[in-house]
Amino acid sequence: MSVFDPSDIVAAAREAGDYALARWRRGEKPDAKTWEKSPGHPVCDIDIAVDELLKERLGAILPEAGWLSEETEDDSDRTRRDWTWLVDPVDGTRDYIRGRAGWAISIALMKGGRPVFSVIHAPVGDRCFTARRGEGALLNGEPIEASERQDLPGARVPCDGLARVDRDLTMVAKPNSIALRICMVASGEADMVATLRWGNEWDVAAANLIAAEAGATVSDALGDPIRYNKASPRDFGLIVSAPGIHAAVVERLADRAAEILGGA
Repeated sequence: MSVFDPSDIVAAAREAGDYALARWRRGEKPDAKTWEKSPGHPVCDIDIAVDELLKERLGAILPEAGWLSEETEDDSDRTRRDWTWLVDPVDGTRDYIRGRAGWAISIALMKGGRPVFSVIHAPVGDRCFTARRGEGALLNGEPIEASERQDLPGARVPCDGLARVDRDLTMVAKPNSIALRICMVASGEADMVATLRWGNEWDVAAANLIAAEAGATVSDALGDPIRYNKASPRDFGLIVSAPGIHAAVVERLADRAAEILGGA
C-alpha cells in the first residue's frame, strides 16, 4: 500500500492556490505586503502564509518526511530522511506581485533524492500539472507529452529576449515561474528551457518529474542529471528539452557555461 495518497497532495496545492488567488489582483499589486529578501529577490506575505499552510497540510500527509522550502530556514536533518518535501509556495512571485498570471504552487515529494510525485498548480486559469514516477504526466487529468522536435534552430523557448547566438530560436510567452516554463516543455507548448545560473532545488524539483514523465530530457547546464535533497541544495543551470535537441542545447551552451564557471 502506498504511504501517501496523491489526491491529498493535489488538494493541498489547490487549497494553497485558492488562498493566494484570493489576494491576487489582475494587472495590479496584490492585497499583500511586499519586500525584498535581497536585491532583486522580491517576496510577499502570501509566500510566507502559503508556506505555512503547506507545511501543515503536507506534514499531516507524511509526518516522517523532511522539509525544504524557499521560505523556511533549512534544516540539515532533511538529508537524513528517506522522504522529503521540496516546495516553492509561490513560484513566480514577481508575476504574482505584478498581477500577472505566471505564478504557481510547486510541490515535489522526494524519496532517496528522487522525485516520486509532483504537483504544480497554476490558480490563474486553473491548470494543474501532476506526475507520479513511472506513470506519465497529466494536465488537469489528461496525459501530456513533450514535443518530438529534432532540430535546434526554430525551437520554441519561453523568454523575454534572445542573445545574438540564439536568434535562430523562436520566442514564446514567458511566465515568471520557472516551474511553469518547464511545464510548457512537458505539455508541448515549448521545445526547450535553459538557464546558465545557480538555481535552487525547490524551483525545479516538481517540474523535473513532470517533464521527465512527459518524455522530455532534464539535466543541469552541463548535461548531467540532477539529484535532489543535497546538503547544499543548488545546481548550476538547467536544460529541459525535447529529447531530440538536448545534446545540441548542451553543445551550444558549453562555452558560455565554462566561462561562467571559470569565473565563479
